[in-house]
Amino acid sequence: MSESESCTRDKKMATASSSLVFQSDNPLISGISRVLSRVSGFKEMARAYYFEVILSPYRCPECGGRIKMIGVSECSCSCGKILDPTISFQQSLFCGAKLIRRTFHYACSRCHQTVPSRFLFDERLFDKAYFREMMQSARARERKKREELKLLLAGSRSDNLILLEEPRLDSIPGLTEALNGFIGTGVLGFQDFLSRSGFSLEDYRNHLLSVIGNKSILFSDIAPLVEDWRKDKIWRFVTLIFMRQDREVSLTQYGADILVERISE
Repeated sequence: MSESESCTRDKKMATASSSLVFQSDNPLISGISRVLSRVSGFKEMARAYYFEVILSPYRCPECGGRIKMIGVSECSCSCGKILDPTISFQQSLFCGAKLIRRTFHYACSRCHQTVPSRFLFDERLFDKAYFREMMQSARARERKKREELKLLLAGSRSDNLILLEEPRLDSIPGLTEALNGFIGTGVLGFQDFLSRSGFSLEDYRNHLLSVIGNKSILFSDIAPLVEDWRKDKIWRFVTLIFMRQDREVSLTQYGADILVERISE
């Protein structure tokens, strides 16, 4: 570090230290906590005085006793009665109708206009019961919508296809030729198609029987018969399917692999 950089760093540290000393010695900074405490106390006194004045004309509807504020827009009486003073004593400025609670405000029960409450002091209304009711209603509507969608989808399904006889391709004239042309095999039969592809079902069958023997083996552990790994894997699988149909082997899913077992005669 150069001498000039070292000097600059020392100046910054000295400035920061002097700033901290200045702040700790400043009576306005050091006494801010006491100021905030006094402001908070004054605010509580102002709140208590405000509610004492605003509630003075009203009495408990049950016993006629004096009421006092115990929460956000919530009053209580010595008789045990708990009430919402905004709903009990305040009316709509628009229609003169009774007020009702919404999630964050009061509203006229007739015209539904928002009405500020006289019984709130630097507070924000949050009606938990109303919010819970609205959430339950929204969930019920969502469930009903899902059920209606399920019924709609169920009604759009086609009927079950019941086959009274075995399907035959030759029952529709020209269907076999059209399918052969679509897959590019022309008029070749299945055995001709296999022989042209270089696949010998009998060779693979003999190979698999010699590898399996009288034990069980995983499909992935069977040695390939040709160099093309992907083609060999397909032909091994096709041969095993035919062997399973002939009840020579059983195939069991084993994770991402297949367990091949010889069926004893």
